[in-house]
Amino acid sequence: MRSTAESQRARATASAVRVFARTGYHATPVTAVAADAGISPAYVFRLFTDKLGLFVAALDHCFEQVRAALTAGAERAAGTSPEEVLEVMGDAYAELIADRDLLMLQVHAQSACDVPQVREALQAGLSSVVRLAQQLSGADDAAVQRFVAYGQLCHLIVTLDLDRVDAPWARAMTAGMTHVEPAPARDATSA
Repeated sequence: MRSTAESQRARATASAVRVFARTGYHATPVTAVAADAGISPAYVFRLFTDKLGLFVAALDHCFEQVRAALTAGAERAAGTSPEEVLEVMGDAYAELIADRDLLMLQVHAQSACDVPQVREALQAGLSSVVRLAQQLSGADDAAVQRFVAYGQLCHLIVTLDLDRVDAPWARAMTAGMTHVEPAPARDATSA
């Protein structure tokens, strides 16, 4: 059984993913995360020291989920060629970002790269994903670069709902790409 502090830390981290996904690092007060988690702001500060520590913990949690999804995808691959494994890993990532909170947290983190610790956490997260993709697929650098580039394209398609735009430019961006329908948005009262 986890200690109270560990379970509260996990709860606050999950709430941080949801709340920072809505309003980003710069615009989100710790009080909003605490309210979503149902704990006091003072306790959040005891668990994370400051807002930056809370945001980085949420980002680290996001990348843990990305790595878990990619690993599960690689395990489902029917073939063993790097291309086949990367394709199934990409499908697993597309399924994962149907949870718009995870997707939007990554987008907001990119917009907060003016904060060195956020930039470093994003670099560490991306590094772990690249190394995992190389390890699980056996793909060369160029294939892994395309894999990550398609992941970023997935971000654009999902955030902009491009698969619902009936225009030649949108069809060019979405050709061959499929995504899971996003889950309904959660608000603080339904969390």
